This record gives sequence, C-alpha cells and structure tokens, in this order.
Amino acid sequence: MRSLFVAVGVMLSTVAGLAAEPGPAEAGHFHFEKKTAVDLPYLLQLPKAYQSDSARRWPLVVFLHGSGQRGDDLAGVTLFGPPKLAKEGRDFPFVILSPQCARNQHWQNDVLLGLIDRVVASRNIDTNRIYLTGLSMGGYGTWYLGMKHPGRFAALSPVCGGGRVLDVVLADDREAELKKMPVWAFHGAKDTLIPPSETEQMVGALRRIGNTSVKHTVYRGVGHESWLLAYDDPEFYEWLLAQTREGRFSTK
Repeated sequence: MRSLFVAVGVMLSTVAGLAAEPGPAEAGHFHFEKKTAVDLPYLLQLPKAYQSDSARRWPLVVFLHGSGQRGDDLAGVTLFGPPKLAKEGRDFPFVILSPQCARNQHWQNDVLLGLIDRVVASRNIDTNRIYLTGLSMGGYGTWYLGMKHPGRFAALSPVCGGGRVLDVVLADDREAELKKMPVWAFHGAKDTLIPPSETEQMVGALRRIGNTSVKHTVYRGVGHESWLLAYDDPEFYEWLLAQTREGRFSTK
C-alpha cells in the first residue's frame, strides 16, 4: 500500500511540475478593414426666411425618429416631433435635419456625423448651435451620439430613450465636455416599453461626474408617448435655442 502512495505522489508531483511550466505564448496583432456603404435618406426643413437672409447662420436641430418610422418613405419622419410641427406650418427659427434609418437597422454615430458635416458644409449653419434630439430609438441614438461626441453639440434632448452609463463613467478625455453639456431628458412615468429608469440612470451618471446642467422631466400618468408633451412645449424650444457651444467647446 505504501508503494501505491509513493507512486501516486510521484504522479501528482509530475503533474504539478508540468502545470508550473506553461507552453510558449505568442502575441499578435490583427488588422481588419470593413467598409460598408450606407444610404441614409433625410429631410431638411428650412425657415421661411432662410432664402431671403443669405448672410444669416441658422441653428440646426437634428431629429432622430423612433423604430416605428424606419424604412424608405420620408413621410415617416414627419409623424412626430419638430418635423411634424414644421410640416403643419410652424415656422421654427432653425433648420431641421431628420434622417431616416433603414428597416431593421439602428442609428450609427459615424453615419450621422457624416450627414451633419455634409449639411453644415452645404447650408448656412451656425456650428455653435447644433442641437440633437430624438424619441424612443431616437432617444437612444441621442444618448449614444451625444455621450461619444459631446463637443459637436450645443445641447442634447433625449425623449423616452436610454443610453450606456459606461459612456459617462469611462468618458476619460470627454469628461470635461460632458460636465458642461446641457441636457434636458424627458420620460413618461408609466412607460412600459422603455422604463423611466433608463433615463434616470443616464441623468444620474451625468450628475455624479459634476454636470449641473441636466434637466429631467418625468410626466406623471404618461406612457411611452411622452414626446407628444415634450415637443409641444414652447419652453423646450426656448431652452434649446438658449444653449451654445461658444465659450464651452472648441469651434474648430
């Protein structure tokens, strides 16, 4: 029996010895380029005075629709929000840019930035007063794009959407910009599609890093369609147009 214990001990020590000597490791680097063409239809609505006042630089409101308006019919982007009100005859003192996301797709930051750059280059836009807002899926898109590129916008207004708290917590070189970013977020207290906690988490994250310019409106008794109240509130547009990048962010 003792010889058996000895044999087992030798085997265990041998196995332990093998485990203590790892095999060779090899470090590598893989480079992969993926190029995908994206066709993004958009609607551009101009103020009535845009053509006659050619020297004026106009604010730009970028509006991101919800998942139900995806497709290839631009009429969908005018169902809600500022583009709907402009279509009905309201003359806003700003240009409205409303892209349309393809079916089964979601908002992509690089594509949206490319579109904004194109509009800025081809129209009389005040780059110190570019605003980003959206509802539902567009609310998510507003959080995602705004948290990743805060220096591009004068203010953000996500409606019944959500974001990634880590985009705030791990902002690193963007933290200084996020601390100064004006945000007005809206949500319905009885929203069962996208819980109000989605907005609460993002608002809380911004406040924890020191942002004192965050407004948070929760509509009591309102479900998912909180955008009906948010975009119909004159105070919202007064607040939006009062914000500017000048003095806070580089305008390069």
